[in-house]
Amino acid sequence: MMLVLPLQSAYADALTQAKRMHDRIAGIPASQSTLNEMAALIEQGNAKQAAYIAMASPSFYNVTLKNWITPWTNEEADVFAPLNDYTATVIGIVRDDIDFREILTGDIIYTASGISGIPAYSTNNNAHYESLENNGVDLSSALTRSTQSAVTGIPSDASAGVMTTRAAAKSFFKDGTNRAMLRFTLMNHLCTDLEPLKDTSLPPDRIRQDLSRSPGGDSRIFANSCTGCHNGMDPLAQAFAYYEYDYNVDADPEGENGRLLYNAEGQLDPETNSRVTAKHLINSNNFPFGYVIGDDRWDNYWREGINQTLGWSDALTGSGYGAKSMGEELANSEKFASCQVSKVFENVCLRRPQDANDRSAIANITSNFVASGYLIKEAFADTATYCAGE
Repeated sequence: MMLVLPLQSAYADALTQAKRMHDRIAGIPASQSTLNEMAALIEQGNAKQAAYIAMASPSFYNVTLKNWITPWTNEEADVFAPLNDYTATVIGIVRDDIDFREILTGDIIYTASGISGIPAYSTNNNAHYESLENNGVDLSSALTRSTQSAVTGIPSDASAGVMTTRAAAKSFFKDGTNRAMLRFTLMNHLCTDLEPLKDTSLPPDRIRQDLSRSPGGDSRIFANSCTGCHNGMDPLAQAFAYYEYDYNVDADPEGENGRLLYNAEGQLDPETNSRVTAKHLINSNNFPFGYVIGDDRWDNYWREGINQTLGWSDALTGSGYGAKSMGEELANSEKFASCQVSKVFENVCLRRPQDANDRSAIANITSNFVASGYLIKEAFADTATYCAGE
């Protein structure tokens, strides 16, 4: 009896861990046969494979990933926002084990086709994805990979993963000066807002005309505050100089029926007489001697100063043209990799890291994530294994 009881206890503990793992990954209870299979793997010391069994559930894609990704697609971080091409594309990248860096670089989009009653993808509205969601279509099987250049017509060299999806354009290119796209990309994919990146030691030579150098009549505010964010943000956000979200502001003020526009070679904005969209030259009288955007050249000033700690890749030069190469700069930083793992950790462990053990685990999981070729399911499996005993 003394030999049997520990075995029974160990198996009971393995079942508990299997249930916890499945509940957190798939978001729904598992069948008893699935739990038994997972528990057996956990007993054998192969909890990671048990996590992959949980990720095979359609609910992992339809519920867990949909809720994980959706807040990234809108300024309000609303988890209840409708399914859209941004969310669907990230789900597809996860499902198909695609290098996760492509969320900021790829000529890639996921749509569904051949499903009765589902309207085709449109560059002018979100009806395709809302219909998929409203009809309970299984995203784990329905989504099909394609290219933005084929589906939306944006040139392949102008595609930049989710940044050039319609949903991202509606949220972050609508109105404004396109700086929002950079800010929310940093928040969602490097886990930092602009304030922590503030560095007044960098040169302010690329700060645009629309930013007053004496806000409220006090030039010290610009020198000691505004410049600290804009000196790094403006040179990077210039990558979006040729993009616009086009909609009827009077008839459709929320832009529900708008579309992403891109000025390709030979296409000139009627107001600027260049490829640069008019929004980039607004409020020029605020400081006429400020920087005037003439193209989509970007430079990463944060490679110098305190923000070197984001871990920029030595294999890249830190400058280029357009959103795709700028997305490559962000996606190859150490901060991008650690950010994805931190978000997975909070999603699976249902808490933030609390101590040295958690921080060490995140570092190890991040190393495995990078070594795997940036396969995000590896991060989910490793994290679920770490938290299974809680």
